Amino acid sequence: MVLSCLRKHSIVIILESEGFELEIWYHGHSCVQLTHGGHSLIIDPFISGNGLAVTKPQDIKVEYVLLTHGHTDHTLDALPIARNNDATIVAIHELATYMGWQGAKALGMNLGGKVSLGFAEVQMIQAFHSSSVIVDQEGKIVYAGMPAGFIIKWDGMTILHSGDTALFSDMKMIGERNQVDLAFLPIGDLFTMGPEDAVTAAEWFGAKKVVPLHFNTFPPIAQNGEQFISRLAEKGIGGRSLSPGEKMTI
Repeated sequence: MVLSCLRKHSIVIILESEGFELEIWYHGHSCVQLTHGGHSLIIDPFISGNGLAVTKPQDIKVEYVLLTHGHTDHTLDALPIARNNDATIVAIHELATYMGWQGAKALGMNLGGKVSLGFAEVQMIQAFHSSSVIVDQEGKIVYAGMPAGFIIKWDGMTILHSGDTALFSDMKMIGERNQVDLAFLPIGDLFTMGPEDAVTAAEWFGAKKVVPLHFNTFPPIAQNGEQFISRLAEKGIGGRSLSPGEKMTI
């Protein structure tokens, strides 16, 4: 049985994995921090450049920094957070190599591959998007490898972060091969899939719960997160639209 308890400013979701309590801290845009059992990781840290963020990068304490692709709105604070924590950046090979050149500890991997973090297993899955590091002062674009998403398996729970992506049919296959307890999906449109496609993605991934990402940070990606959650509910899928700085526990 899945039991959900919703309040105005917080949510506690109790899922089937007895004894598991994962804290999710949403830092805005596509950045989420996961903490459980004394371990913590962060995905796509874009905090100092996000006017809606309420957290400071120096307040983040993690062991790993996971990056889905090279765009600034997903990597801006990766290096300072990694340096402050002596943390390892995990990304696709080209992006990990670039981060290593900047002085970070980096672990490169590629689509379909898995890596153990000691406390959790991470698999890199495909995403349909673009990926680069734009060096404005030099008028240069650096290739940053393929965009990706992550499946994180942690004490019997499965968490999926799709990264920036369009809808694609292999989401069905990923859903068939994994029991996704919680999925983080972009809904902003223009640069990623919009709410309608994200509902379909949630269905294809077979997600029990969904948290929307990559919306409202900038005017071109303004969306109504609560309307998206209502559309999920019509399909029998639970979820929560979080505000930057808000936490939830599963």
